[in-house]
Amino acid sequence: MRTFPTLTATKLQAAAYLLGVALFSISFLVFLNASISFVVTDVVGRKHGVGDVVGTLGFADELVALVACPLWGLLSDKIGVRNVAVTGYLIIGVSLMLLVQSHNVYPQLLLGRMGFSIGGAACSTMVTAILPTMTAERKQTTTAEGTQTYGEGIATSTNPSARHSGAFSISSEVTITPARYVQRPPNLRRRSTKRRFATDPAMPKKSDLSQLAGYVGMFTGIGALVAVGIFLPLPVKFSGKGVAQADAVKDSFYTVGTVSIVVAILVALTLRGLPGEEDKGFHKLFYTGRSTEDDTHDSTNPYPTPTYYQLVRSAILLGFTDSRIALGYLGGFVARASSVGISLFIPLFVNAYFIREGLCTDDPSEDIKSSCKRAYTLASMLTGFSQLTALLAAPLFGYFNGYMAEKGQLSYLPLAFGAITGIIGCISFGMLDNPDPFHGSADGKGAILAVILLGFSQISAIVCSLGVLAKGIQASTPSPPTTPPNEPHTVPETHEPGPEEAEAQTATETAPLLSPVPETSPPSPQQIDRAQLKGTIAGVYSLAGGIGILLLTKLGGILFDKRSTGAPFYMLAGFNAILLFAVMFVFIGQRVRKVTVSDV
Repeated sequence: MRTFPTLTATKLQAAAYLLGVALFSISFLVFLNASISFVVTDVVGRKHGVGDVVGTLGFADELVALVACPLWGLLSDKIGVRNVAVTGYLIIGVSLMLLVQSHNVYPQLLLGRMGFSIGGAACSTMVTAILPTMTAERKQTTTAEGTQTYGEGIATSTNPSARHSGAFSISSEVTITPARYVQRPPNLRRRSTKRRFATDPAMPKKSDLSQLAGYVGMFTGIGALVAVGIFLPLPVKFSGKGVAQADAVKDSFYTVGTVSIVVAILVALTLRGLPGEEDKGFHKLFYTGRSTEDDTHDSTNPYPTPTYYQLVRSAILLGFTDSRIALGYLGGFVARASSVGISLFIPLFVNAYFIREGLCTDDPSEDIKSSCKRAYTLASMLTGFSQLTALLAAPLFGYFNGYMAEKGQLSYLPLAFGAITGIIGCISFGMLDNPDPFHGSADGKGAILAVILLGFSQISAIVCSLGVLAKGIQASTPSPPTTPPNEPHTVPETHEPGPEEAEAQTATETAPLLSPVPETSPPSPQQIDRAQLKGTIAGVYSLAGGIGILLLTKLGGILFDKRSTGAPFYMLAGFNAILLFAVMFVFIGQRVRKVTVSDV
C-alpha cells in the first residue's frame, strides 16, 4: 500500500497544490475572521454593536460564497482550474488592502468583505477541483506519426489533424472511404473499455486519491496554524514598533494582502500544464460549441462542447445517478457543518454554561476575554483539542481510506466510521451539564473525549468525501450511442462481395471523404466526459457544504435559544446519521447487485 499515490502531475505541481492552494485557501479566511473586529473598532471607529456588525458581515460572506462557489467551479471547466485559483488569490489580496480603507461599515466594509468572499470561494472550490488533475491522463502524441497504441497493438491517431493509418484492412490501402476513415478496428471494438484497461499494461490504472486527500486535509489544518501563528500576531508586532493601533491593523492587512498576491503569482507559474487542462483557457469563456476546424478534424467527439447549463445540470444529476458523487456531496455537507459546530457552538455552549452558573460578571459592556476569562480559556482549549485531532488524523484517514479502497469490499468504511464517531461525539457533548473537565461535577471529564470524537468526525468527512468525489470524477464516461459502419475483414482477399455489398461499396467509395457532422441532441449527463465536469462538481460540493453551514447556524442557533444548548449538536448528530444511512444503503445495494450478477 503506497503512502502517496502515483501522480501524472509533476512533483512541482503537486507541491504547489499542497503548499500553495490547499494551505493558503484557509489561512486568509482564518486571518480575516479573527481580525475583522479590530477593523471595525480601530479602523472604522465603531465601538458599539460590534458583535452584531461582525455577525452580519460573516452572514453576508457565507451567502456570497454560497452562490460564488458553484459559479467558480462552473467557470473552471471552461478557463481551467489554474486560472480560477490565480484569480481568486488576486481578488483576496486586493480585497484585504481595500478593506482597511473603509470609513464606514455600510456599504464600504460590507463590500470589502463580499469581495473577499468571492475570492475565497474561488480558492476553496479549487482545492477540490484541482485534486483529480493530479492523476488525470495527459494527451499523448508521438513525434513521428502522432499515433497511440491501444489494445492489441493497433495504432490509432491521437492527433486530430493526422491522417489515419490504413492498417485496418488491405483494401483501405487502395481506397479511403468515410466509413473506413472513422472506423475502429474490429478487435478493439469488440472489447469493452473495462476489459481493455484491465488487460493492457500500456493503459495504467488510475491511482486512488484518498491518500492525497488526507494530505490536503493536513495542509489545510497547517494553513490555519499559519494564520494563527504568523498572520494574527502582525498587528501586535507593528504596534510594538511605535505604530498607532489603527495603522498597525492596516499594515498587517497590507502585508497579508501582498502575501496573497505573491501566492497567486507562484500558483500561476507552477501550475501551468496540469494534466487534463490542455484545452482550457480564457478563450473558452464564451465558447459553447465546436468550430468548423473541430468539425473537420475531430471525429472522436460527436457532441459540441457542453454549455454552462449542461455542465450544471449534469453535475447535479450525477448526485442522483452515481453513488460516489452523491456520497461526496453529502460528505461535504456534513464536513462543513461539523467545522461550524466545532468553531461556533462549542464556545457558545461553554459560555452559556458559565453564564447559567453565575461564573461570569454581569457587565455586558465587557469583552468575554475580560468578563469571563475561564470560559474563554476553556472554549479555546476544547476547540484546540478538536482541531489538533483533525490535523493529526488527516493523513491517517487518507491512508486508511486508500487502503480500504484497494480492498474494494469495504471502501466506504472510513466514511461510515467518521459518521459513527460524529454521532457519539455530538450526542455526548450536547448532553453535558458541565463542559469543564477541571471544575465542578465529574460529568465534565467526558468533554475532552467528546471534542476529540468531533475532530475525528470532521476530518473523516473532509478527507473521505474528497477521496470519494475524486473517484467519481475519475470514472470512465460511456461512449455516446452510434451506429457503427459495416466492418471489413482484416484479410479480405478470400471474401467475394455480393451484388448488394458491391453496390453499397460503390456508393460509399464515391461519397465525400469527410461528410458533414449530423445534427445531434445535446449531450446527456452520462455522455459528458467527467473531466469536463470536475470544476462544476467541485462547485456543487462547496454549495452542499454552504447549505450545511446555513442550516446549522440559523436553525441550530434558534434551537439553542428556544430548546436547549445541546440542540445544535443533536442536529449535527442527525446529519452524521443521514450520512451513515447513505453509506449503508450504497453498500447493501452494491452487495445485492454483485450477488445478482454472480447468479446470472
